[in-house]
This record gives sequence, C-alpha cells and structure tokens, in this order.
Amino acid sequence: MSSNKTVFFLIGVLLTILGSSMLIPYSIQLLTQENSHSFIGASFITIFIGILFILSNLEKQFKLNLQQTFLFSALAWFLIAAFGSLPFLLSPIPFSISEAFFESMSGITTTGATVITNLDETPKSILLWRAIMQWLGGIGIIVMAITILPLLKVGGMQLFKMEGPLSTEKILPRTLEVATILILTYFVLTSLCAFFYWLFGMSVFDSIAHSMTTIATGGFSTHNDSIGFFSSSNIEIVASIFIILGSIPFISYLKFIKGNRKIFIEDIQIKGMINILCLSIIIMFVYLFVISDETSILENLRISFFNVISILSGTGYVTDDFGLWGKFSLIFFLFLMFIGGCAGSTACGIKIFRLQMLLVFLKNQIKKLISPNSIIIVKYNNQKISEDFMKSVITFIFSFLLIFFIIALMLSLTGLDFLTAISGAASAISNVGPGLGDIIGPDGNYKNIPDVSKWILAFGMLLGRLELFAILVLFFPSFWRN
Repeated sequence: MSSNKTVFFLIGVLLTILGSSMLIPYSIQLLTQENSHSFIGASFITIFIGILFILSNLEKQFKLNLQQTFLFSALAWFLIAAFGSLPFLLSPIPFSISEAFFESMSGITTTGATVITNLDETPKSILLWRAIMQWLGGIGIIVMAITILPLLKVGGMQLFKMEGPLSTEKILPRTLEVATILILTYFVLTSLCAFFYWLFGMSVFDSIAHSMTTIATGGFSTHNDSIGFFSSSNIEIVASIFIILGSIPFISYLKFIKGNRKIFIEDIQIKGMINILCLSIIIMFVYLFVISDETSILENLRISFFNVISILSGTGYVTDDFGLWGKFSLIFFLFLMFIGGCAGSTACGIKIFRLQMLLVFLKNQIKKLISPNSIIIVKYNNQKISEDFMKSVITFIFSFLLIFFIIALMLSLTGLDFLTAISGAASAISNVGPGLGDIIGPDGNYKNIPDVSKWILAFGMLLGRLELFAILVLFFPSFWRN
C-alpha cells in the first residue's frame, strides 16, 4: 500500500501558508485597535498544526498517484475551510460553528454567500480576511484547474492540460513552475484592479479588499450594498473589466507570456464567453427598457451590463435588487448562474467550453440523422476531440444538473421555500453567492436559514468548486482498490 505522506506534507504546507496569511488581518486589528487577538490565536493554531503535518510526513522523494491526487484535492479544500473558520469563531462577533464554517467555505470556494448581517459595522480585520480567503481560493482553483484536474480527466478538463507529459509523477515540479507564473500574473492583475478602484474613489482599504474578491470572481464586499454602495459608474466599469479578466482561462495568460500574442482573440472559449455576455446584456437591456418607464436608456444599459457580467461569472456583486425586476429576471439570472465563465479561470458553473461541446454534440447528432454513414471529425481550438471526451462532458453536465436538483430537494426538506431552495442550490453548486427571493436574495443573506441548510450548501459549494467528480469519486470503494 502506498503511503499518503506526500498528501499530508502538502496539506501541512498549505496550512502553514494559510496561518501566515492570518497575520495580515492581525496587523489590521493592531492598527485599528479592535481590542481583539483572534487572528494571532487562529494563526498560531493553524501554523502549529501545519508544521506538525510537515515534520511528521517528511520523505526523501515526494510522489502522488491518482488516488492520492484526488484525496489531496478534497482534503486540502476541506481543511483550509475548517482552519479558515477559526478567526470567525474566535472573533468578538458571535459566530456559531455552522456559520463560521459556512462563511469560510464560501470564501475559499469564491462563492460569496455570507451570514454577516451588517458588513458596514463589521471589524475591518474580518472583512479583510474574507477577501484574503477568496483571493487564495481563486489562485488555488486556477492552479488546480491547469495542473491537477487535467490529470484526473474531470468533465473534459484534460483539454486544458499544459504541454508536457500527463502523469501524476510530474505534477509536483510542474505545479511549482506553473504556479509561479500564475501567482505573479494573478498578483499583477489584483494590483492593477486595486489601483483603478482607488483612482476612481474607493478608500485604500476598500480598493484592496474589493480587488482581491474581483479577480477571484468571489463577490465578498465590505459594505451591505456591495458595489452599489459607491454609486459610481467608473467603479462598475473597472469591476466589470477585471471580472472578465478573472473569468478567462489563465492558461491564455501563460500562452501570451510564451509568445502567442493572438491567444485572446483566437481562443474559442473566450470568444464564446464574450458572445454570451453580449447576447445576455442585450436581452436584459431590452427587458428593462420594456418594463421601466422611469429609467433612462443609459442607466438600463449600465445596470444590465454590470449585473449580467457579475452573475454569469459567479462573482455576485450587485448594484440593485434584481429580484424586484419581475419573474423573467429571476429565471434569466438563474440560467446565467449555471453557465459560469471559462474553464481554467476563477469563475464557476458548468463552464463555457462544456456548453460549446454540448452544442457541437447536438449538431453532430442531427447531421448523423440526415447522413447516417457520414464520418464527423470534431475539433475544439484545433484539438481533435474523441468520443470519450464528449461522453465525459455530457456526463458532467447531466451530473451537475442532477446534483443541483438533489441539493434543492434536501434544502426544501429543511423547511426552505421553493425559490430559496432552488436558487440556494444553484448559487452553491455554481459558486455565485446571492440567491433569489427575500431571504437570500441580493438584499438578504444566509444568516437566518437553518444550520442543516448551511451545511448542505457548504458541501454544495465544495462539490461545485472541485468539479463534482473530484469529491464524489472518493465515496466509491472500487476507486481505492484500483
């Protein structure tokens, strides 16, 4: 039996990084004289456990086989969420265990759902920690999507593998090399976003916090009214631009750095996302224009532009309560929640490329009905697509929708109404954040839903963030026997 020491060694490294990150909001506690030392306590516990994991799992050579790679992916995200909840539990603000874990899981999965009822009065250290959690979760999923998920062949993610051998033995050195470039790119984009936020009127603190949650397409804000608090079209434009930059495949940035200067205009997935964005904005603009007599054309265009980008990407920033726009907007935004951004980005959902593959599959089925003996060669971004690849994509989409309905059913059994259960399930598995309705809609939060609902939603967030099968496969005994 192979040892799992490498798995726990790597988890120890991640916990040490997480614990060290807690020192940043602790400095805010000292500067603002919050009269609390919750972050230094949480940091000490997390770093201590992380170092124990590292020291007790040292080996001469570190290797991961397929099973261990799955195990590492699931355990890392769960334990980071668990230890990330410590600052909430130790803070002066009363958090139950369910609320603290929910807030932490929402942060690290870049979901953006919150149980905090008054963000404007919340200590800045807590607000900054929520932003840091989403920022770390964003870069974590990017690295995982490019280096780990292609190895696991989850839902067609093998299409986005880096050049070179595709084997678990190569994952550690390759991940280190790729992660260095990705983190640098991620940091530069975050810094630029913060600068433009500050330039157009945000305070230094707000600009830093919002830049981290913007690039991560997470959506945690420092104010109850989210981005709408600033009442600035310039800030909304900055947010929209950097949300889009966070929603495109980060492998494109790598290819651009390596010399492919046309990648952003040639990539089929990026073009597909832009087309969906434009079509959705036009649909919402026309709808608002028809139902609203008081709002100007430019105002309708601004509202449509920002909210469509925010919901489609899974960011969840809001400038208005779109739940008041009528039933069409509820159904339309629910549909956008499922789509998500591009694979290999910080965005969530089913992903653009899978919808493109589904359309290709349907188109080919119609062609075969017309010409049964025809031979159809399918390509995507100049890569030949096999039947097994198409099956994995179709299976993922079917599984995504099935699990959504199961989560919605479980939420309804906890006493939630239909709209809250449906939109909560969609928001969790698509990692969007705000749901629909009076309870968890844009003007609400998840504070008053039952604790069991919070745990169900937290598990749904984890499933959605790790592409379903990276979690579900762990529950099959046959996987561990192979």
